[in-house]
Amino acid sequence: MLSDQQKIGVLLMGFGIFFTFFGVILFFDRGLLAIGNLLFLTGVCVGLGGRKTMNFFFQKRKIRGTTCFLFGIFLVITGWAFIGICVEAFGFINLFGDFFPVAFAFLKRMPIIGSFFNLPGVKQICDWLESTAVKASNNNNNID
Repeated sequence: MLSDQQKIGVLLMGFGIFFTFFGVILFFDRGLLAIGNLLFLTGVCVGLGGRKTMNFFFQKRKIRGTTCFLFGIFLVITGWAFIGICVEAFGFINLFGDFFPVAFAFLKRMPIIGSFFNLPGVKQICDWLESTAVKASNNNNNID
């Protein structure tokens, strides 16, 4: 079960994703994107704790993703919203790509969303994404 601190972290991350989504919908509104980024990072820090957050972001194999993610946030805050979101998305995929197979497996088991993920074309795409994520994860683990 989640502690109260972890619940607050999840809530902050959810608000961060919400503001980022609406910032993109509203033609890359710099203010909404900046608020979304700050809320997401705050949520990660509150949810995991300071030491675990630092250990996660500054692992040797994740430093490229961390650099791109933080540089993308810097670009968004300084006014280069579209380029910042692109760089940030690349960093996000590099940082959190190991979790995608778990997320897809979880979504496939959900009642309404699961039927969408089990449609013929979508299922093949998800299976391909899961297999490439597992291969990339195995390659990254062999490097260390």
